[in-house]
Amino acid sequence: QVQLVESGGGLVQAGGSLRLSCAASGSAFSIKDMGWYRQAPGKQRELVAEIISGGNTNYADSVKGRFTISGDNAKNTVDLQMNSLKPDDTAVYYCWVRSSWYNNYWGQGTQVTVSS
Repeated sequence: QVQLVESGGGLVQAGGSLRLSCAASGSAFSIKDMGWYRQAPGKQRELVAEIISGGNTNYADSVKGRFTISGDNAKNTVDLQMNSLKPDDTAVYYCWVRSSWYNNYWGQGTQVTVSS
């Protein structure tokens, strides 16, 4: 069984920074792709940033230039550095990984609240 443990959420003022971390664990488990999604109240879950096979990164237009994703396949970790946060960034953030067997796994979610 694969488990994802997230940390780093919290309350921050607009313009501030937060760093989210996610550690994946499980037997016979290797990560193919990894990333972060978020879901704001009343909205669908959306991609924030991802690292896909080959090391390519994709970002939502709304976070480009402010957020940076980094991953370590050897340690099975993925982090999201969030700078210049805005109230619109308020959401529950979910860590996501896809294994080499193309199974998708999700973290439990961590709340990020940005006050104006």
